[in-house]
This record gives sequence, structure tokens and C-alpha cells, in this order.
Amino acid sequence: RGDSWLTSARAEFAFLVVVSIPLWLVFEFYNLFIQNWHYINLPEHPVARYAGYAWSFATIWPAIFETGDLMATLRGRSRPARRVGRPGRLTPWDWAAVVTGVALLTWPLVWPSPYLAAPVWLGFIFLLDPLNARAGGESLSSDVRSSTYDRVTNLCLAGVVCGLLWEVWNYWAHAKWIYTVPILPNLKLFEMPLPGYLGFPVFALECFTMYVALRWLLW
Repeated sequence: RGDSWLTSARAEFAFLVVVSIPLWLVFEFYNLFIQNWHYINLPEHPVARYAGYAWSFATIWPAIFETGDLMATLRGRSRPARRVGRPGRLTPWDWAAVVTGVALLTWPLVWPSPYLAAPVWLGFIFLLDPLNARAGGESLSSDVRSSTYDRVTNLCLAGVVCGLLWEVWNYWAHAKWIYTVPILPNLKLFEMPLPGYLGFPVFALECFTMYVALRWLLW
């Protein structure tokens, strides 16, 4: 379509690659409490191990966003324009969403449980999306209020595609992750229990809200 991260936004793409690492480490932190996955057969040498971690984690957000652009192209849609609005005050609904997000993200820290993956995958959407909107940035809620669903659709499709590809590659890998999800643990497609695939579209939406917030702070 004549437009891509690598041709039109190279500096931001480099920024995206770098911040993908600490953004994913947020979920690694939560995994200390919910214990839904662990890694096996990692390189013994710490330099090789941590270089592998960094390389792998640096691909997550770029994969989601590039695949989202691909979905837009295949669907005959352009990339959603960046709407830079005026900063505003939080409405009561916004406050309710923020409070819900805080509660969801606090829950696994206070009462750790392997059943609490959903609050982690949803919490940052509730917490950050209204803040992004009120800061004048891009937000999913602003898209929905304007009856514009392309971004949500593209991100959800990207989550499904990336999730399937990640699980395909992981299944035959030597150094890999293993799930310890307690819900239908034996009903699997590759290494992932089937209910876990519902998390990939939501994860893509969460990637968007987290990145918009971090870009507003640092970019």
C-alpha cells in the first residue's frame, strides 16, 4: 500500500522494538504470581540466555502491530489515522473504568492464583485506555464512540494470527515455554490449552493501550 513502519516510521519502529522488552516484562512480573507459564531448555550461559530473552521479547509488540497493518491491508482498509484530540477531564464512566483496571491488576498481586490470567490480560485496557483518550491520544474507546471499529478488528485478528504462529513455532522448539494453565489443561492445540487462545485478541488490544500510554510519556 506504499506505507509501512519500516518506510514511514523507522525511528518509532526502533523505539517500538526497544520498549517491547520492558512492556513484556510487566507480564513476566505478573507471571510470578499467577504462574501460568515457564521456560525450559534455555542456554546455560547467562549472556546467551538474556540475549535470547531480549531478542524474543523485542519482537512481540512489532509483531502485533505489523500484523495489524497486514490485516488492514488484506481487508482493504488504511491504517487508522492518529487522532490527536484535546486533553480533557475524566468522565464518571472513565473513572469507573480506571478503578476497574486498578482492581483487576491488584487482584493477582494480593491473592495470587493460576486462575487469574484474565484480570492481567484485561486490566491495562480498563486502566489505560480512558487515560489515553483524556490525554488526547489514540484510544479504543474513542474509536468505538465514533463507530470506527477497524482498529479493534485489525488488532484482534493480529492477536489470533500471532498467537497461532507463536504456538506453532513454540511447539517444535527446543528452548520453549510450557503452560501450567489450570483450565482444561489437557485439551490443547500445540502447547496452549484451548481456552487460552481467547486471550490473544485481548492481548493485542492491551498491547495497543500500553504502547500508546508509554509513547505519550516518552516519545
